[in-house]
Amino acid sequence: MADRSDEDVKFKHEHAVDDPEAVAAMVDMTIRNSTERRKLGFLSCGTGNPIDDCWRCDRNWMRHRRRLADCAIGFGRNAVGGRDGRYYVVTDPSDDDPVNPRPGTLRHAVIQDRPLWIVFKRDMVITLKQELIMNSFKTIDGRGANVHIANGACLTIQFVTNIIIHGLHIHDCKPTGNAMVRSSPSHYGWRTRADGDGISIFGSSHIWIDHNSLSSCSDGLIDAIMGSTAITISNNYFSHHNEVMLLGHSDSYSRDKVMQITKRIVNPDDHKWKAWNWRSEGDLLLNGAYFTPSGRGAAANYARASSLAAKSSSLVATLTAEAGVLHCRKGVQC
Repeated sequence: MADRSDEDVKFKHEHAVDDPEAVAAMVDMTIRNSTERRKLGFLSCGTGNPIDDCWRCDRNWMRHRRRLADCAIGFGRNAVGGRDGRYYVVTDPSDDDPVNPRPGTLRHAVIQDRPLWIVFKRDMVITLKQELIMNSFKTIDGRGANVHIANGACLTIQFVTNIIIHGLHIHDCKPTGNAMVRSSPSHYGWRTRADGDGISIFGSSHIWIDHNSLSSCSDGLIDAIMGSTAITISNNYFSHHNEVMLLGHSDSYSRDKVMQITKRIVNPDDHKWKAWNWRSEGDLLLNGAYFTPSGRGAAANYARASSLAAKSSSLVATLTAEAGVLHCRKGVQC
């Protein structure tokens, strides 16, 4: 987008915290406290997941949707999304015109210049003709409806701030582009080719991606690049994909050095990984996969990290039972 400049990217770097280890310690403490409260029976519906325990015990969650914005942890904990705005109800699943979107559509909602908490009137499958380019201070909240963004373009979070994405099925995203697309009520512009990511985060800050189910996209499921920071990616379910996450597009890109994301996955370069000290415990290997143990054991500088013991693969189903889109109904605990 021509009207969103390098000055915007520089602004986003101001949201990187000076002491990331303090944030990591805060996350660990919050999880431990939530787990202990569950063991002691302080919450009758407590799960030990501090994000979920913050809001899921409320059977009137539908009336109190915005409470979700106070529940994030980690680097994206200050993402307010559309908390301070009005509700916008999506009633129309169509995406006929990416330049002049119809009121009631998801595209019309996300491009507005004001904060909005976006919800859905009913179950729907939304097939986007072009990238869904979001404006700042938006929450897309799929709770209470079965919402799929599928079989077309998907979400682009570019040079914006304060975005919450919750409760969406995002899958089978396709490459699109070379077309005009609106990004705000006053601006539309030419978009070059999009790779077909599920969620693309580009030069943005204060982003929270929570309880979504993502699968089978043409490129990555979630990409965060070009100096994006202050991001939390939590409780999502990823499946049927080889390139789940890209966090930083190049080791040589200086702005990505301040990228701060609570969930980190390292994808080693082919020419470097053989020299790494690999360890593995309790794996479940399927479809011909195998692992050859090697390495020298944990070095002293990893002693802190080792305080979180690895769990057996037999616990995968239990640990991921509440990942992805939740099945929430009105008047019932979610």
